[in-house]
Formats: sequence, structure tokens, C-alpha cells
Amino acid sequence: MNACVFSVAGFKATWIHEEAFRQEVLLFVITTPLAIWLGETAIEKLLLIGSIVLVMLVELLNSAVEAVVDRVGLEHHELSGRAKDIGSAAVMLSLTWAAITWTLILI
Repeated sequence: MNACVFSVAGFKATWIHEEAFRQEVLLFVITTPLAIWLGETAIEKLLLIGSIVLVMLVELLNSAVEAVVDRVGLEHHELSGRAKDIGSAAVMLSLTWAAITWTLILI
């Protein structure tokens, strides 16, 4: 039960503090009906929706890394910057994967 409470708190915190997450949720809300409508098979629908869910998952993890880095210290440190850059790269890679998935399935 506590895990559910903590998970909801995590969603709320990310929603409040992360603009990118709010944009990705909006993307999910828009693309899910499109995926159901445009996907011809259950697998296509799952891949279309799942690629956007993957983006949100990676954003949640990136936000967690950024929060921990900021907690440790706000002064500039090479490793802190590297951690944030790597998290950002992971989000970019997941967005690229989603775009490729949507493009290939819809073409």
C-alpha cells in the first residue's frame, strides 16, 4: 500500500516540477486514441502506445536523477553535469525511438 502512495507522490511531484513530463503526458493523451484508430493490429497499437509510454518512463527516471543531483549540491560539478546530460540523452533517444516507431508503422 505504501508503494502505491509513494508512486502517486512521484507522479504528482513530476507533474508539478517537470514541464517536459507534462508535455509528454499531453502527447500520450493525443497519440493514444490515434494509435487505437491507426494501428491495424494489436501489436501495432501496442507498439505505438508503448513507444510513448517509454518516453514517459525515461522522463521519470531522468527527473529522479536530476533531483538527486540537485539534492547533492547546486554548485557546478563535472560529474553532476554529466549525469544530467546522460539522462537528457536517454530522453532524446526514447523520443527518437517513438518517432521511428510511429513513422515506420504509419508508412
